[in-house]
Amino acid sequence: IMDRGYDSRAAQLGAIFMCGGALMLWLAPETRWHLLAANVLLGVGHILAMAAHQIISVRSAGPKSRETVLSLYMFGLAVGQAVGPIIMAIAAGDARVAPTDLLFMLGVVVAAINVIIGFMIGRAPPKPPRPVDEQRLSITEILRLKGLSATIFASVITVTTFDVLIIYMPLLGTERNIEASHVGWLLTVRAAGAMVSRLAYVSLFRIFGRVPLTLMSLLLGAVGLMMLAFPLPLWLLYVGAVASGYGLGISSTLAFSSIVHLAPANVRATALSMRLTGNRIGQVAFPSAASFFAAFAGAGGVFAIIAVSLVIAAIWFRQAWPQDKT
Repeated sequence: IMDRGYDSRAAQLGAIFMCGGALMLWLAPETRWHLLAANVLLGVGHILAMAAHQIISVRSAGPKSRETVLSLYMFGLAVGQAVGPIIMAIAAGDARVAPTDLLFMLGVVVAAINVIIGFMIGRAPPKPPRPVDEQRLSITEILRLKGLSATIFASVITVTTFDVLIIYMPLLGTERNIEASHVGWLLTVRAAGAMVSRLAYVSLFRIFGRVPLTLMSLLLGAVGLMMLAFPLPLWLLYVGAVASGYGLGISSTLAFSSIVHLAPANVRATALSMRLTGNRIGQVAFPSAASFFAAFAGAGGVFAIIAVSLVIAAIWFRQAWPQDKT
């Protein structure tokens, strides 16, 4: 529906679904079935809203300002991802278990604001009638577009790496007797690196270009993770955390931008939705696979495997990128 100009409606529907899921968590009886239904509503709403917001960002910018708009969009995501845990920590205070009633109520408030904002988004301008000979690509045909599968793979690896870092950094601290405060600060400087990189993204894009910057950012993320994988002095772990955050912050933005660049306009929203779906699959599958390596190689082994995956993503991206696309 978004490829047909209904992106604002998808954003509104997604906001309503998320608000419904938040209300179910806050008000409904605490049974496993209501939790399942609430999470399904939240998940479907989140996918709809994210896909719609992405395509709205694309259509709100012209070709010359697109990279600026996308970098600001990704920066906003990074801010939200940083603020959420802070709110949770403040709400929890000294309690060992966060007050879920309060957090669910805050979720309802935020979701309600999201609904209001969703209905303030202007509709896309009417599209001219489709040409009779316009080619509509299937999902398989979109994946076969030169460079697209490699770009989606790079997106999946970078997005899931953020989650794996949050999961396994505390384990790394336990294995190496790093104080919990330092573990928190390592995650904080990683997040700060991602935010700063997205602010610098447009300037770096203009200096280096799409393909070189993608390769450099993926490899910088790999180097940072490899530094975390080895038992280095604490100050070098901070360097690795900043490097991984900075590199992954740029590469995730470039993956978004590159899919927009590669996909034909009439299937662009579908391609972006495929990216989101791939990210969600990776966020489920990758931590599960990482736990297998953690069983015998520890958290350092997990970071090393992710670093290798980023190198593979860089090699595949370089080989697959079409020469006629700059």
